[in-house]
Formats: sequence, structure tokens, C-alpha cells
Amino acid sequence: MAFVTAIALQHETHSRREDTLASLRARTEAMAAPELLAFALKEAFPGKIAVISSFAAESVVLLHQVAEIDPSTPVLFLNTHKLFGETLRYRDRLQEVLGLSDIRAIGPRPDDRARLDPEGTLWSRDPDACCHFRKVVPLSRAVTGFAALITGRKRFQTSARSRMEKVELADGRIRFNPLIDWNLDDIMHYVEKHNLPKHPLLNDGYPSIGCIPCTRRVAAGEGYRDGRWAGQLKEECGIHSGLDGDGI
Repeated sequence: MAFVTAIALQHETHSRREDTLASLRARTEAMAAPELLAFALKEAFPGKIAVISSFAAESVVLLHQVAEIDPSTPVLFLNTHKLFGETLRYRDRLQEVLGLSDIRAIGPRPDDRARLDPEGTLWSRDPDACCHFRKVVPLSRAVTGFAALITGRKRFQTSARSRMEKVELADGRIRFNPLIDWNLDDIMHYVEKHNLPKHPLLNDGYPSIGCIPCTRRVAAGEGYRDGRWAGQLKEECGIHSGLDGDGI
């Protein structure tokens, strides 16, 4: 039985939302990723849930598991207009290979681009502002009507993510993070086991892939995400903030 609709969840009192969150956490505590996804997609929020995917280096694992359950699940893909061409082609390839039938490309509106970043160089002056209008704002528009979201975030990725929970409440919506305990070895083993396509930049020194201006190759001895926003005190783009309950 579905838990709540998007509108109902967002208009519940804080205590009721916390009760919903606690119930979902108790129900899913012992679930592995495939079981959690099946529960979220088919039982908890059927027809009211979407996946957020960057179609980057690790995305294929979550997308494959979702496709095995329901390939018609909406997948929200943020096209910032600053992505690598390899990422766009990888998205198309995964759509074909996995049979995903509802990939929704979202991005900044032309008038916002003209007003906020007419020369396309905002990233060099204020990367937080660039991420906000190219990612945060478009995603906030796209999730309207969904009661729950699924992400592929993992605890090992950043210091903030190390504190996240498998089920969270953010901006009035439930957010599932089924892969939180996976590491890079788990990811690569899964990709090899299922013979899944790899992002073409993965073997070219890009273990973590974002927008072109803010992503560089990682040199020998550097950390997994040292190529993202290199030289800046920035780890996140901001689309996964806004928690209503405890977590990151």
C-alpha cells in the first residue's frame, strides 16, 4: 500500500512527517539495495517516485537495478549545458541498453541563462551560484508532484555524505539512498558481473565526473573526488541539501 501522495506528505505536520520517516526507516533497515528499490517503487510510492541520475561514472549500477524492477520509472537527468559530450552519449547508450523509457532531461531555462550567466563563465567567479541556477532550481521545478526520490549517493564519497541515512526527509519528500554502504570495489564488481557499459571517461583519469569546467583528471596519488571543484572548499552542488529530518 502506498504511504502518502506528494501533496499529502508535504502538507503533513512536522510530527506526522517524522512518523512517516521513522516508519520507512524501520521497514527498510535490513533491506539490501534491490529489495529497497522494489519496496520504494512498487509498494511505498508507486507512480509518485523518481530517480535522480547524473549518468556519470557510477550511475549505471542504480539505473540497472531500477530498470530490472520497472524500466518506466522516471529518471531525472540534469543537463546543465556544461556537461561532457561523453556523458550525453553515455546517457543515450544506457537508455538503449537498459531499456529506460522515461528519462527526463531538465536544465536551466534560457531566460535564466541569459540573465544570470550570459557569457557562460559564472562557474569561474561563483561556482555555488552556477550550481544553483543550473542544477538546484531546475531540479526543484522537476520534482513537483513526486512524493519520493531515489539517489545513488554513497557514504564514502564526501564528508557530508558519510553522515547520511538510507531513508531521509528533504523538502517535504522522502529520499531513498539504497547504495549508501557501497564502495568503489562493490561498484566495479557489479559492473563487471553484469557486463554493464562504463562511462567512457572512467578509464581516462576521471573517477568522478561533473561539468567540464569544474572537473579535471585525477593525478596519481590524489583522492577519488580531487578532480571536482579542484582547489576550492566545495564538495557538493547543492541538489541534495534541504533535509527536514536528521541526516546530512
